[in-house]
Amino acid sequence: MPETDRSETAPPERYSHGHHESVLRSHSWRTVQNSAGYLLPHLAAGQRVLDVGCGPGTITVDLAPRVAPGEVIGIDSSADVIGQAQALADDSGMHNVRFAVGDVYALDFPDNSFDVVHAHQVMQHLSRPVDAMREIYRVLKPGGILAVRDVIYGSTSWYPELPALDRWLATMRAVMHGNGVFPDAGRSLKAWARHAGFESVTSSASMWCFATDAERDWWGSSWATRALESSFASQAIESGVATLSDLQEISEGWRYWTADPDGWLGMPHGEIIATK
Repeated sequence: MPETDRSETAPPERYSHGHHESVLRSHSWRTVQNSAGYLLPHLAAGQRVLDVGCGPGTITVDLAPRVAPGEVIGIDSSADVIGQAQALADDSGMHNVRFAVGDVYALDFPDNSFDVVHAHQVMQHLSRPVDAMREIYRVLKPGGILAVRDVIYGSTSWYPELPALDRWLATMRAVMHGNGVFPDAGRSLKAWARHAGFESVTSSASMWCFATDAERDWWGSSWATRALESSFASQAIESGVATLSDLQEISEGWRYWTADPDGWLGMPHGEIIATK
């Protein structure tokens, strides 16, 4: 049976990563090319696009010239992050992109408003992804598309084999499960979209691969900090999933991996294009 929405009586949703600087720095690496390549063939001038869970807005701003003179709107639940995204848009000089605080379960837009709704690494953090997709279905125009990409953490692999990174993966998955969300969301996207009412769903998969010195430094250094200072760390300790000593071991493991010239990491993602 596919993973489905958690109970609506569950505790309020809690973002497993939080918005620590190290998290936002990681998210700011994302572009359409490296994180939404599957969507590129479906973009066209004049489309109206909604980017849900847009974070610091790098993908959102990158979408803007691809659909100009169409409009791109990015929403996120964090007002602070939206402020950063809007500053990025202002600096970019793109005038067809804007940002607002928003709730994917209750989108502040009329029915049939968008040609494309994009969600990158969002569904994994929702306890009710099918409900979110139903709300997205509402705001899509007939023939409009939902484009979703999410990680499958359980299939992540790396070299060299490091017990500290095994502990990282187990802790990450346990924190997310404790929050009632889905660390392997990428494998369930097709099923969720179909449950939400999308009859036409095309699936694909892609990977992030970090192997060069720069890539390892970007990913590994980020997690070395996140393991100790982000919301992930506090949630792991509060829930009893890990101790401070465990998190220090994880952080050191990431630093060791970052410094190893043979270091490699592959992180698979599921993707869907669902048509209304």
